[in-house]
Amino acid sequence: MPIVHLGATVLCMHAGSALPAAPFPRVTVSGQPVVQVTTPYAIAGCALTGTSAPPCTTGQWLAGATRVTAGGLPLAVVGGSAVCVAPGTGMLAVATQTRALAT
Repeated sequence: MPIVHLGATVLCMHAGSALPAAPFPRVTVSGQPVVQVTTPYAIAGCALTGTSAPPCTTGQWLAGATRVTAGGLPLAVVGGSAVCVAPGTGMLAVATQTRALAT
């Protein structure tokens, strides 16, 4: 699975843009710092409206690479699971680098 990095396009399920708050700067792919599974994401522009549920504001990966780590923590990968904290819906990495892979 491709490794998620700072320049990856990550969206909440309602098309809100998600950016990692603190990527891991000591390891880079395609010149961008990688993202560990514990890195929180800030979400802006969530289109969840018309319901009693709050819009997505933060998110985090729940599962990532099992064999590749950075700083002792697993890396976020495209096939990993992620969740938005407030409504409990998911996040998707829709565009990322494809040269470095992790399992």
